[in-house]
Amino acid sequence: MIDEKQRQAALEKMNVLDTPPDERVDRVARLAKEMFGVPMVSVAFLDRDRQWAKSQIGLRRSEGPRKYSFCDHTVRLESTLVIEDATATAEFADNPYVAGDPHLRFYAGHPLFAPGGEPVGTLCVLDTVPHDFTESQADLLRDLAFWVQTELNQDSELDHAQVIQRALRPQSVPDLDGYTIAADSMSRGQLSGDFYDLAVRDGVLRVTLADAMGKGAGPALVAAGVRASLRTDPHRPLAEAVDEADRLLEEDLGDVGMFVTVVHADIEAGTGRIELVDAGHGLGFIVRADGGWQRLRSMGLPLGMGGAGLEAREAVIAELGVGDCFVCCSDGLIDVLDQDDPFGHVQRVIRDLGPRGAVAEAMRLSRGDRATDDITVLVVRRDR
Repeated sequence: MIDEKQRQAALEKMNVLDTPPDERVDRVARLAKEMFGVPMVSVAFLDRDRQWAKSQIGLRRSEGPRKYSFCDHTVRLESTLVIEDATATAEFADNPYVAGDPHLRFYAGHPLFAPGGEPVGTLCVLDTVPHDFTESQADLLRDLAFWVQTELNQDSELDHAQVIQRALRPQSVPDLDGYTIAADSMSRGQLSGDFYDLAVRDGVLRVTLADAMGKGAGPALVAAGVRASLRTDPHRPLAEAVDEADRLLEEDLGDVGMFVTVVHADIEAGTGRIELVDAGHGLGFIVRADGGWQRLRSMGLPLGMGGAGLEAREAVIAELGVGDCFVCCSDGLIDVLDQDDPFGHVQRVIRDLGPRGAVAEAMRLSRGDRATDDITVLVVRRDR
């Protein structure tokens, strides 16, 4: 016997009720209609006192009372339920959906389970005429139900991953007297392999921007691990922190070919002195108030490429003058800039819109057709 309270909690945790149609689920429903030769298919979930359809074919209503639902019997059975002719079955002959519209005669359903194993819904095929239903057809229905279940559970896992990733992002941009700071990030998919971090300690702004190779859950998880490592012991020298993150990445993922490019820098508020370590990133710059450029790049391989323990990384030193901006971005930004004059594009936007406006413009461009990758941008201007 199912634990209804636990089952309901699992269903609500999936966040599937009353959500828009999903083409991946609709595709399975269409396939089931063709394979079983039926006019009606439903992917339904059992709420407290109602049945709600995430996807349906041939049925006019997306929800109805649970107490009349054939799917309720399937969920309680926790296995395939087949009714070849409902009018010949005492338990279902008087059901309103049999005696009245849509005058069901045939039903075959298999339960859908939440990630914790609780039965929360069904994939079912229906008809207004009786059907024989073979064991091989029951196996096929079970496989299709598992397909639907996998698609929906992947969404649930992505939801959790997105929550975790959002929690790891800075909740606000820190204040630093005499400076304007702006940063933001836009993922091309549901999860981002980019991250940035900003923290002020003892009059020093520590800035980090990194880009893990690829898109999706794998790079996102790797990026989160690198971020956590670089955040540990904020008083460590920059090069030492980057070397430690590299060592940990190689120990854990050295055999999967995953690498991460990183810029890790300190900006002293009083002097504008910048100390920067670059691990294969190459996209840290100073945009001078007079229109000039200075590229800030120290020599070093990306993290995870076998550089850990080899020649020690060295920081590059520069100075941010009044009106100068430190700019750092992920390489996704390059795709959306003016291809004939990318540096000039950045310079014009910063000059006309300031740091916050420039970051907002980058996020606007990241939603356009030319964007092919995650985009992260941060700008720090010395105001006085």
